[in-house]
Parts: sequence; C-alpha cells; structure tokens
Amino acid sequence: MTSIRRPRALACIALLVLLGFSLGFSEFTVIGIEPELAEAFDVPLARVGELISFFSVAYAVLTPLLAVSTGRFKRFTLLIVYVTLFCVSNIMMTFAPTFEVLQAARILLGAVSGALLAVGVTFIPELVGVHRMSMMISVVYAAFSVAMVVATSVGKIVAEVLNWHAVMIIALVLALAVSAAMLAVLPRHGSTDEPSTVREQAGLLTEPQILVGIAIFLFGVGSVYVFYGYVTPYLEDVLGMDAVGASMTLMVYGVMCFVSNLISGWVDLRYGMKALLVVFPVQALFMVALFMVSPAMPWSLVPVMLVGLSMYVVSVSCISLFMRVARERHPKAMVLASSLEPMAFNIGIAFGTAIGGAVVSGPGLRYVGLVGALFSLVAAGFVLLTLLIDRKVR
Repeated sequence: MTSIRRPRALACIALLVLLGFSLGFSEFTVIGIEPELAEAFDVPLARVGELISFFSVAYAVLTPLLAVSTGRFKRFTLLIVYVTLFCVSNIMMTFAPTFEVLQAARILLGAVSGALLAVGVTFIPELVGVHRMSMMISVVYAAFSVAMVVATSVGKIVAEVLNWHAVMIIALVLALAVSAAMLAVLPRHGSTDEPSTVREQAGLLTEPQILVGIAIFLFGVGSVYVFYGYVTPYLEDVLGMDAVGASMTLMVYGVMCFVSNLISGWVDLRYGMKALLVVFPVQALFMVALFMVSPAMPWSLVPVMLVGLSMYVVSVSCISLFMRVARERHPKAMVLASSLEPMAFNIGIAFGTAIGGAVVSGPGLRYVGLVGALFSLVAAGFVLLTLLIDRKVR
C-alpha cells in the first residue's frame, strides 16, 4: 500500500469512484430528458443536443489547458477550487430560468469536470501503489458507465413522474455530498505536489502517439455518439417505444457499457492497442445493423445493445498509451497524461453529437448508424497508424 493507512486509503478510493459517478451523472443527465428539456424551454431537439456538444467542447479544450497552466499550484488547493465550481455549475443547471443559463451551466460543468477528474486520479498511485494504478483508474472511469445507467434510465422515469428539475436536484445533492466528503478525507499533501512548468508538461502534446491517440477517440467515440447523443428520441421516435420502455432499455444499455469497461481492461491486458484493429470494424458492423434492422422490434434492440457493449473498449488501451509515453519521455507530465483520456473522449462526444445533430436535422434519426459505421472504420485506420509509429519510436 503506501504510508496512508489502509482504512483511510480505501475510503479515499471509494470517494474517487463516487466522484467518477457524480461527474458522470451530471454529464449524462440531460441525455435521458432531452424531449422534456426541448418542451420546457421551447427549443428544437437538435438545439438540446448542443447541451452535450458544448459541454464536451469546454471539457476537451480546458482540461489540458488547466492541467498545464496550474502545475505550480498544490493539488489540494486545486481540488478545493474545482469542487466549488463543480457544485456551482450543478446549482445553475438545477435552477436555470432560461435555456441560455442552462447552456452556460453546461459549459462551466464541462470546463471543470475534466480538471477535477485529472486531479482526483493523481491521488491513486500513493493510495494503492503504482502496480495497481491502472486497475483503479479503470474502476473510477467505469463509474461513469454506472452513472450513465442511472442518469439516462432512472432519470427518465423521475422526469416522467415528477419533472426534469427533480433529476437535476439529484445531481446537485450528489455533487455537494461527494465534494464535501473528499475535502474532509483526501490527503492534503502528496508526491504529485512537485511543481512543474508549462514547458515540462506541454512537450507531451507534441508526441505523435499522443496526437494519433486523440484522433482515435475523435472517430472511435464519435462513431457511437452520432447515435447515443440522440438515443432517447431514437428509441421513442424510430423504435416506437414509450417512456417506460425507453427507460428500461437505457438501463440495460448502461449495463452493457459497464461490461464494456471491464472488457476494455481485459483487452488491454491481453492484447494492447492491436486489439482495436478488430474492435472498430466489429463496431462498424453493429452500427450498420442499427440502420438495417430498425425499426423492426424487438430485433432492433440487439444492435443497440451491441453498440453499448463496444462503446468503452477503446478507453483503457489509450489510457495505457498516454501514461506510458508520459512515463518514458515526459515524467513531469503525468497529470496532463491522466487528463488526456477524458479530454479526448469528450472531443469524440462533441464531434459525434454535432454530426448526429446534422443527421437528425437532415436525413433523419434512422441514418445515424451509417455515419457511425464510417467513423468506426476511420478510427481503425488511426489505430494502425499508432501501432506503426510506436514500432518506429521504440
């Protein structure tokens, strides 16, 4: 273990997992209530999709910038600032009087979420040791999948029974509770408090493997979010499901995504990045099946669940790549490296949701699978490029 006593270390790890859940709940909560938000604020469904896109853009842009520019500050000081902004953004979301305020709240949430997660992850090595670091990071990220189940499925039911504000209140209470507990329990000092300059960290972003790895997320995650960014209206409008049926489907989909995280860790342990050369073409087949089978029920639910099963397989392999490149060539950029996976993932979310919005407004919801399939194949091409670069560099 470490110098931190085991009971406290376990409590800290549990809180970091809850942090992942809380961040994921706040992020995904709008996906399950898109139709309700469109009606409440009298805006088109495609504009509600901007709540996901704008969040992701803020996340993707500011996560690395904050990691690089705050290297001279102590970790616990940053934690205080980030959890405060996290709670403020949830308050704004809960009580937003206009769509513009809700949009601003989502941008603030996106701006701080990645930085908060990156700081939280830096506690893990001294809590469980370096040899267990990757597994525990995977568990923290897996909490996002559980949050997605609750936020999209249970959130949908809560919005139907009560209203969309009730879902936001749940996210707010969770954020306040987790934030207060972390400030009370997490260690004030640690090895990652060693200051680092912008130059010492920014060099990581010039590595070809890092840049191509980000491109993998752009198209690999984007391929799924062309569909998943509009999954609730897809289930209701294309497949003809009612609110309860859509909610139950989202719950099962979330379970598939949780399993996807576990598969991601196993795949990386056994095969590494080269496994993605198979994963992405298979994912493309699942996306094509979305188009081919819909709206035939119940068969159309099969490719929906298979897409969920493939959704997070990309994550751990790319996390390992980012962290390995940092350890080998930029050891003072570990905080930045830990921020690259959530940053890159949200670049993919923003890209996929934006393209999905164009498909929804143009050809229609049924065609999101075809566009997603094309993106999956592009991602496979970038995986091949990454492997070639890695072979040349090493």
